[in-house]
Amino acid sequence: MSEGVSIFVTVGVLAALLAFFLLLQMNRKVNNEGKPTGHKYDGIEELDNPLPAWWYWVFVASIIYGLGYLAYYPGLGNFAGLSGWTSVGQLEEDEQKADERYGPMFAKYMNTPIAELSTLPAANKMGQRIFASNCTVCHGATAKGGFGFPNLTDGEWIWGNDDEQLKSTILNGRMAVMPPWGEVLGDKGVAEVSEYVLQLAGRTDADPALAAKGEKHFGTYCAVCHGPQAKGQTMFGAPNLTNERWLYGNSRLNIQDTVRNGRSGQMPAFEQKLGPEKAHIVAAYVRSLQPGSAK
Repeated sequence: MSEGVSIFVTVGVLAALLAFFLLLQMNRKVNNEGKPTGHKYDGIEELDNPLPAWWYWVFVASIIYGLGYLAYYPGLGNFAGLSGWTSVGQLEEDEQKADERYGPMFAKYMNTPIAELSTLPAANKMGQRIFASNCTVCHGATAKGGFGFPNLTDGEWIWGNDDEQLKSTILNGRMAVMPPWGEVLGDKGVAEVSEYVLQLAGRTDADPALAAKGEKHFGTYCAVCHGPQAKGQTMFGAPNLTNERWLYGNSRLNIQDTVRNGRSGQMPAFEQKLGPEKAHIVAAYVRSLQPGSAK
């Protein structure tokens, strides 16, 4: 903080402590013991008695303790404190202790292939705890995702589901963007493409006539990313449109909204926060959630 703010904070804190002490002294010296204050309620009258001695000395001790605390730890503006303690230094110390304790275990797991690691209960328990601290806010406690957030338990991953792709997703994050087609296609074209997508997914409520027209639009605008068979392409993060495992809902209105306005989503990169070792363990845990995986 600036020097002026530092001085203001320091003077303000010390002045407050002094004011508390003076107020305490003034209350103690008033010689009105036993005299009524004029406050009366329900037959009970308040008397102007001084504070009990034990209460007074406890308050004085708390002020002294506060002064000692502010002298030892940083609490007065830019004054670093006699101890030299900082929250950053404490964090680094704790991280160093954790690395010394868990480093060998992480190194051991790092050298174990993800497929093999996903079958080890001890590694999965560790991965589950890391997942709970970093991933559940989006993917949910059961990793089944939600609207706009992928389900990690069904094996349907738009960026690929081999071990290296999975680990790369965790470390580097992903950025997915589907452009809006509303202005290009118009409301009629949006409706036609949406019906074709419903038809691709095997929906019996799709309108065949509209779907036939939508197929032409799909080949012109959509097949570049989703592929000519609409099976999706991991290089673009484009989902498979034939199975209804869609992030933004599978109703007709959901599909039309997606086609008309587009979608965008981002998974943050966790390389700095987790590092390669923890990311490796999380990847193994996520692998263990897949259908047919050995638990």
